Amino acid sequence: MQSDKESVVRRQLSILIVDDSAMMRAMIRRAITLTGVEATLFEAGNGREALEVMEKQAIDAVFTDINMPVMTGTDLLREMSARGLRDILRVIVSTDGSDARREEARELDVQLYVNKPFAPEAIRDVLAQLS
Repeated sequence: MQSDKESVVRRQLSILIVDDSAMMRAMIRRAITLTGVEATLFEAGNGREALEVMEKQAIDAVFTDINMPVMTGTDLLREMSARGLRDILRVIVSTDGSDARREEARELDVQLYVNKPFAPEAIRDVLAQLS
């Protein structure tokens, strides 16, 4: 007989990767894949594209760069708050890890900050918080 815990089916996560560099999006995608976490992955090249994805898809986590053309990561996070999208795990993946930038991230409800370059284990540790 299965216990209640065993009968619970873990749902697949929906993760949005936002970075203007296709190479960086591919690196984050690969790091997520290496974790073994079952996830549907979406990509966007800037904040505006990310908002378009979130209008069509339920997203569990957003991994966003800060410095991007069209709409920055900080502008994206502000717009997410304005639209009531507060239940989405917010993760910044950036080369800018200054104290000022981290303080700004806290004010934008960012739960985690991953510095570039990163090891796949950093992404695994982030996704463990969604389990």
